[in-house]
Parts: sequence; C-alpha cells; structure tokens
Amino acid sequence: MTALDTNITKLNGYLERFRETGIPNRIAGQDVGGSEGVFQTTSPVDKSLICDVAHGSVKDIDAAANAASDAFAMWRDMPALERKKILIRVAEGIEARAEEIALCECWDTGQTIKFMSKAALRGAENFRYFADQVVQARDGQHLQSPTLMNITTRKPIGPVGVITPWNTPFMLSTWKIAPALAAGCTVVHKPAEASPLTARLLVEIAEEAGLPPGVLNTVNGFGEGAGKALCEHPKIKAIAFVGESRTGSLITKQGADTHKRNHLELGGKNPVIVFDDADLDRALDAAIFMIYSINGERCTSSSRLLIQDTVREEFEAKLVARVNNIKVGHPLDPATEIGPLVTQEHYDKVTSYFDIAKEDGATVAAGGIKVGDEGYFVRPTLFTNANNKMRIAQEEIFGPVLTSIPFSTEEEALSMANDTDYGLTGYVWTNDLTRALRFTEALEAGMIWVNSENVRHLPTPFGGVKASGIGRDGGDWSFEFYMEQKHIGFATGQHKITQLGAL
Repeated sequence: MTALDTNITKLNGYLERFRETGIPNRIAGQDVGGSEGVFQTTSPVDKSLICDVAHGSVKDIDAAANAASDAFAMWRDMPALERKKILIRVAEGIEARAEEIALCECWDTGQTIKFMSKAALRGAENFRYFADQVVQARDGQHLQSPTLMNITTRKPIGPVGVITPWNTPFMLSTWKIAPALAAGCTVVHKPAEASPLTARLLVEIAEEAGLPPGVLNTVNGFGEGAGKALCEHPKIKAIAFVGESRTGSLITKQGADTHKRNHLELGGKNPVIVFDDADLDRALDAAIFMIYSINGERCTSSSRLLIQDTVREEFEAKLVARVNNIKVGHPLDPATEIGPLVTQEHYDKVTSYFDIAKEDGATVAAGGIKVGDEGYFVRPTLFTNANNKMRIAQEEIFGPVLTSIPFSTEEEALSMANDTDYGLTGYVWTNDLTRALRFTEALEAGMIWVNSENVRHLPTPFGGVKASGIGRDGGDWSFEFYMEQKHIGFATGQHKITQLGAL
C-alpha cells in the first residue's frame, strides 16, 4: 500500500462521523442545527460531497453572541494560571490529533499534506505561545508624575467575533482565537463556508481540554448571513478578520453602528525584488516557494517578481525549468507539491487570468493550463514580458501564478514595488547592506524580509498597510487588539486643586 493509499484510508475513517451526522453549529457547549437548514461542503480534489453543514444565520449568531456574553465574566475572572493550563491542554489536544486535522484540511481545501501536516502543529504552537503570555497579558506601566502615581492596566474587551478564511483555515483560526482566549475574551467563530471541517475539530479539542461552554462558539454560514450578523451584533465588541480587501471594507461598514473595533488582515500583491548582486540560487528557491507553496493561496505570496534586467534572462530560464518540474497531484500524496484550488468559483477566477495575461500582451512562459476534469487543478503558471501596469501585476490572483517584471535601477524597482493598492509584504534580495537599508525604509509594506522567504516569528508584528489591512497580530500586538487600556491616577499628596465658587 502506498503512502497515498494509507492516507486515503485514514481520511475515510476520520470523515465517517461527518458523513453520518454532518457538522452542527456549537453554541454554549451544545450542538445546534442551522436556522437556515444545511449547506454542503465538497472536496476540490474530485468535487465529491463531504458532508452537510449547519447553515447558520442571524438567529444562530444571536444565540452564540448571547452565549459568549454570558460566559465572558466567568472566563475573564478565572485566575490566569487556570486559563493558562486550559490553553496548554488545547495545544496538547491539537498535537494528539494533528494527523486528523491535516488530512481533513487537505480534503476540504485541496492543500497538500506536505504543508498541512506542519500547519496543524503550528496551530498548537500558537496556543502554547499565547498560553505563556496569559499571566502578564494584563500587566501595565507605572508612570510617575509630580502629583500622581499613574498606573495602566489592560482588561479584555469582551466577546469578539473571529472570521477566518479557507486557505489554511486551522492555523489561521488558532492564530486569532488563541490570543483572544489568552486575553480573557470569549469568541464567536465563523469559519469560511468552503472549509468547515477543522473549525469543528478545534472547538471539540478546546472543550475536551476544559474550555468552559460558551467561551468558544462556532457558527457556520455565509458572509451575507452569519458574517453580516456577527459584524452587526451589539454584544460583539470586536471583529478579527482574515480575507479579501473588499470584504474587509464591508466588515468596517457593517460594524460602524455598534462602534466595532476591527482587525483586518487582507490581501496582497507582494513583490520579491531580486538585484543582480544577490545570491541568485537562494533567491530563486525563495521566490518559487513563496508563490507556489500552499497552492499559491496565501496572502503573503510573492506574486510579483521584480528582476534586474542584467540577470533577467538567466534567472527566468531557471525559473521556467523549475516551475515546469513542480508536481501537481493528489493532496494526500506526500510527493505532491501543488493540489487543487479550493472551489469552482476560485478556480474560475484564477484560470481567467490565463487569457487576461495574453490579452494584455504578456507571455505565458510556463503553465497557464487546467489539469484534468475531476477536480480544480491547474499547472503552476509563470507570466513573463509583463509590466507593472497590467492586471496580472495589479490584481490579487491568489493562486499559483507568478508575474515576472524587469527593472534597470534601484529607483525603478522601488517605484514599481510601491505602485499597487496593497502593502502586506515585500522580499528583497541583495548583498549590498546599504541598499537593503535604503530600500526597506522606503518600501510600503507592513512586513519585509531581506534575503529570506517569509519566516514567521510569533513575537513579531504581522499585518499590512494600505489595502492590505489594519492592525497587527503577534506578540503583545495581539493583546493590544483584544484588550482595553485603563489608566488609574493615585494622588501622592495634597496637590493644589483649583477652587471654583469658593468664598
């Protein structure tokens, strides 16, 4: 039996219960059907039905928000060390079920086991990291003034909504939910409708670890129903969202009347800038990894290659050879590097750019074709002879598609890198230290890596500028979002108080 056959057998065992009972909503520790009935989730591998999913909407969100509100005081006031122990047990539960999480995620989203096995464990790492921050999360500062001892402290903001995407849903859910719980907030989670399986696994693991009922609630549904209701609900104090920039705008509008605090992690059209003095072999490896791993469905993908014209021809020739050698196949095969795109809608969007590139005058140097009829597979694609004004250079395709654009000077490279609505990440390859310092200072991006691919370090801030989002994840930045600052001033003596109306 091959590794693929073994993984399929294991997957079928894990999916059996979902096929029998479907995926209910989880509210206040109870399984609840959807007020709108059910919808179905299918696998992008072969378009087969996975299971029915509770279709939640306004009524379900209201029940979940009330449950989160009712549980908030208890969770907020639980001793920090007790909350820490629960979060550590959640991490342990994730580790114990990492294989189940990874296999289900692959079948639900089309992501490959090559990457999803690590993503499940990164979810455990998120819980461990923020569990370790629980005790000091509410610590403040002592700010002395001439007449007052000023003390700051932080308190959890209250029940929060978390809306997560379909590209790496389990890891991104933990990235948002772990710090919210560590801060002392309760959560209503609306996972992407295209990838509901592992959200169910997460709430199961959390409750088995001792998380009290109502602290984490999961409502499945669609953006126009459950998502909108969550953003508008008066008991939900903040929304943490990962997804498209257009949806981020809607969330801001929907939360305006209830004064929602929003943390929006949105799209990107990120440049990787390769100068001719760089280590070109390492730059090639990094550029390929950051656009073609995770099926190209990642906000931090390096979807624009800005390559100096003095090395362009040689670099692109190596790039074409490597791209043509990437293995597309079944996501549960450990040898597969790219699996299918997540849904028919997304598949249609990505493949539409194959014709758009040709219409704009670019060359399809590799890929640009669909693969088979069973699922949503495409060949990894490279566009060359492009310029930065083309749609393929300006619009977020969110698939395994790279656009190569030449530049001559540092000034030209910087101008093109910044000439986009987005500003999430940038990747700079050069062995000139002063150039790296100049370029990174002027590059409009929330995160920049020099001579490296995206290597996530949890204490550092994660987020973008411009249309790429508002706010930061990671380290203490997460607590700044999920908590409110409070200032208390204690008089240290009998300072003069101005008297009004005194005789």
